[in-house]
Amino acid sequence: MEFKTAGRLSGAPSTHGDLHQAMDAINRIILGKRDAIRLCLACLLARGHLLIEDSPGVGKTTLAQTLARALGLDYRRIQFTSDLLPADIIGAAIWHRDSGEFHFQAGPIFAQLILADEVNRATPKTQSALLEAMEEHQVTVDGVSRRVEQGSGPGVFPGRK
Repeated sequence: MEFKTAGRLSGAPSTHGDLHQAMDAINRIILGKRDAIRLCLACLLARGHLLIEDSPGVGKTTLAQTLARALGLDYRRIQFTSDLLPADIIGAAIWHRDSGEFHFQAGPIFAQLILADEVNRATPKTQSALLEAMEEHQVTVDGVSRRVEQGSGPGVFPGRK
């Protein structure tokens, strides 16, 4: 299957043609969800977040993956569970023995488009880490705030039901 993208975009189509090209590419993969696709693209254009609620197995993950691929966005899926830690999503300072220094290893929250699945199952502390990135466009690790600078800042699509 060949998949044409609208190019490496910074989170949203830059021209009317890019938007139609992205919609066409997504509609070739996701069938019968034209309105949902249009709303997803509008959400990204507005640099917002989107809650996708539907029954299991109807294509929520495929929709997010296809949207990211059509727009040339870095995509990550985070499965929230009761044992997921904030560092698992935002990253952590890792000790490098060779240099004798800590280096920040970014977590999946730094992707341009994120599918945050089953957020309701996470602990309040882990949910707070996600909400900080969504609301403030930054994360705090070891007292240091780091900007989440990707295109849509981040486009978080929590999925559930």
